[in-house]
Amino acid sequence: MTNPHKGRTGLDRIVHAVGYSWAGLKAAYTGESAFRQETWLCVVAAPLAYWLANTWEQAALLLGSLLLVLIVELLNSAVEAVVDRVSFERHELSKRAKDIASAAVLMALVLAAGIWGAAVWQHLR
Repeated sequence: MTNPHKGRTGLDRIVHAVGYSWAGLKAAYTGESAFRQETWLCVVAAPLAYWLANTWEQAALLLGSLLLVLIVELLNSAVEAVVDRVSFERHELSKRAKDIASAAVLMALVLAAGIWGAAVWQHLR
């Protein structure tokens, strides 16, 4: 069986892909409180990146760490949605999948905190 959505090419494919991505961002923002909180953290912290950074590389690292948190949160939300779609029944594999996805978010947050902490430290000394 062929997928009817795979026949798109060129600009038509790009337009639809952007639409699907925008729908995903809207769904995450409206349906996931953690994504909303992290989005607002990025909105507040992004201007600070330019103040803290001494070079464009430092700014890119600070901003990239924020973006990474959002990316991993989106993947975490996708894993949770798929697991819940399959079944709301408690199952060890479902728990493991959700816990591992949540751990990925934690690791991204730890990385971002480390990068931002080092930047603040360098800026203040």
